[in-house]
Amino acid sequence: MDNSSSLNRFDDAFLPMTSISSGLGQMVLPDIYCYCNKIVNLCFVGDSEDQGWVLIDAGMPHSAKEIMNVAKERFGEGKVPKAIVLTHGHFDHVGSIADLLEHWNVPVYAHELEIPYITGKENYPPGDPTVDGGMVSELSPMFPNHGINIEKNVKMLPKDGSIPEMLDWKWIHTPGHTPGHISLFREQDRVLIAGDAFVTVKQESLYKVMVQKQEISGPPKYFTTDWKKANESVKILEALKPEVAITGHGFSMTGEELSEQLSLLVRDFEKIAIPENGRYV
Repeated sequence: MDNSSSLNRFDDAFLPMTSISSGLGQMVLPDIYCYCNKIVNLCFVGDSEDQGWVLIDAGMPHSAKEIMNVAKERFGEGKVPKAIVLTHGHFDHVGSIADLLEHWNVPVYAHELEIPYITGKENYPPGDPTVDGGMVSELSPMFPNHGINIEKNVKMLPKDGSIPEMLDWKWIHTPGHTPGHISLFREQDRVLIAGDAFVTVKQESLYKVMVQKQEISGPPKYFTTDWKKANESVKILEALKPEVAITGHGFSMTGEELSEQLSLLVRDFEKIAIPENGRYV
C-alpha cells in the first residue's frame, strides 16, 4: 500500500456516530487545546505565541479539512505541526492522517508495537458485538479494523520515554486497548493525555456517546483485546496522580473529581470496565 490507497482513508467506513460536542473546542490549559471531532478528541499542544505545536491523534475519517481549519484558527495561516503523535492506530484516531500528511509532510511518532498497524503490516482484531454495553458495541464489527500504511512518515518513539518536539512531556506505554497504546504525561502540571486507556464517557452506548454523559470508564470494550494489561495500565496512570486528564472520548476531568473517579476505576475495574462476556475477555 502507499499513502494514496483507499485503505488509508476509510472511504467505505460505516460511521453513524456523532455527539453534541462535535466541533467544539476547549482550552484545557494555555498550551493545550482539546477539540472534539464527531466522537473523538484531538489535542493541539503548543503555545500559539511561538507557533510551535504538535498534534495528538488525527481524528475521524473525512475530517482533514476540519482539523486543518482548527489549526489555522489557533496558530495562523500555513503553520504546520512539528509532528503528529499517535496514542494508537484505531480508525477514529488515525482516520484523517493520510489526508493530513498530504498537506503536512511531518513525522508521525508511535510506539514500536503500534507501528505494524500504521505501516500496512497488520490489521487489528475486529470489533466485538458480544460485549455488554449498547448499540455502538453491536455495530462495532462494521467499523474499519484494517491497518494503514503511512510508512514514509512513521518514526518510533524514543525508548527513553521522551517525545520529540514535546519538551517536558513523556510517553507511557499503556497497552490493553491495543498492543502499542501510549498515554502522555507532563509532570510539572500533572496533565495527562490518556488516549483510550480510560475514557470519560461510556463509549459502548450510542445514546451516552451522542449526549456525552460524563462518567469514567475503562477503554472502549468492543476494541479492547487484553483486559489484564488494560487493568495494569489504568493502575499506572492512577499512580501518577494527574490533576488534569484528557481522554480520547468524553470531556476532560480535573481535580478532586478526577482523583476520586480514577481511584474508583482502579478499585472496581473488573466491575466497571471488563465486560461480562466477549471474545476478548
